[in-house]
Amino acid sequence: MKITYIHHSSFLVEMDQAAFLFDYFEGQLPEILDKPLVIFSSHRHGDHFSPVIFELADQAEQVVYVLSDDIWRKRAPQELRRRILFMGPDEEASINLPPAIHVRTMKSTDEGVAFLVECGGKRIYHAGDLNDWVWSGEPEADNLRMSENYNRELEKMKGNHVDVAFVPLDPRQEGDFYRGMDGFMRTVGADVVFPMHFWGDFTVADKLKQLECSADYRGRVMEIHRCGEEFVI
Repeated sequence: MKITYIHHSSFLVEMDQAAFLFDYFEGQLPEILDKPLVIFSSHRHGDHFSPVIFELADQAEQVVYVLSDDIWRKRAPQELRRRILFMGPDEEASINLPPAIHVRTMKSTDEGVAFLVECGGKRIYHAGDLNDWVWSGEPEADNLRMSENYNRELEKMKGNHVDVAFVPLDPRQEGDFYRGMDGFMRTVGADVVFPMHFWGDFTVADKLKQLECSADYRGRVMEIHRCGEEFVI
């Protein structure tokens, strides 16, 4: 499995059977010509979705789209509608290209959904904006409710083996930046987890690894150094 960090929360995952592009809105993409491509958009925010994804309809052997249902259908070209699957929270769907791909969604704590994707015996998790969005200065009750909602979604995934995960690690949360990834790794876990949504601060993974709470999983946290960086898992 080859993983390319595109930008912000966007990654390209290339498997033998298919390729998956998550939350693309800008950035340099590798060529994908010899296998099906599934393009996922977790919600309508401009740093996770752009109509530019519809310009990729002929960039691979076959292209289909899995979009959160908060994205307005009118933004999709009419001629591509038959290739688009809209999904809301807590739904499951199968895509038979081939290969057979199973998609499950969780409800984001912000907008849209998170994706749990199974293909070829591997399970990939992309959180979108599902995160423990605790903020300094916000009312304590609001922050507690946020954490409760986040942990509720994690519990839905508990017991599923995840091979690769992409989870927010947002420095804007200051001292609480680690909470979402820490909660995910403790409750669900993954063989490897990539930080995302870090707004160009490539030091966030190292900062997490320096925290005592990460002792049990820090060796599974991948460090990203630049856009376009490739990883072979």
